[in-house]
Amino acid sequence: MSARRILSALAVAGLAGALAAPAASAAPTSTTAPTGTRSLAAVLTADGNQFDRNWYDYDIVTEAALAVLGAKPTSKVGVLADGTVPLTAFLPNDRAFQSLVADVAGSRLSSEKAVFDAVAGLGIDTVETVLLYHVVPGATITSKQAVAANGAVLTTAQGGTLTVRSYSRYLPIIELRDKDTDDRNPFVNPFALDVNKGNKQIAHGITGVLRPVNL
Repeated sequence: MSARRILSALAVAGLAGALAAPAASAAPTSTTAPTGTRSLAAVLTADGNQFDRNWYDYDIVTEAALAVLGAKPTSKVGVLADGTVPLTAFLPNDRAFQSLVADVAGSRLSSEKAVFDAVAGLGIDTVETVLLYHVVPGATITSKQAVAANGAVLTTAQGGTLTVRSYSRYLPIIELRDKDTDDRNPFVNPFALDVNKGNKQIAHGITGVLRPVNL
């Protein structure tokens, strides 16, 4: 699919999300709410906030969020820096963004910086739309709760929804079904669960970039 078509589709999705009335998420709840207020932004920037050769951390999503807030200081992406607000974020690792860019551009870029530049080249509004689709506001969802919530529909900060498909064997298997019906759905990485656990903001690493529209 061409970058132009992706831009057009995501721009429409972003507008729809901005105009949609807030909907209650069908997220699982816990009787014991976490009390910690460390933000996910603090966690993501704790490693010095730089690109490296590790494709399985979260440098690109961190830089994407910072780029959005640099261009649009009042963006809803800023909630990631407010640890008093409960939310759950699904974080694509750097390899996930590399694969996304390969789908868009038709070539596999060999550095995180090059991948980030390609993502940023889609435009700040598009990047913002995609990032907000990875955030479920109002709920701190642990991996244990997610595994027990097979079939739950989560409403994202973008306004669209995700469906959880899960089961557990030796490790929890959690699939997130997005709005792109033609591509492989991301899975939660069983070795990157419950990032920032004990705080109101929690995150889980995922293997692909969630898509808020059918591309």
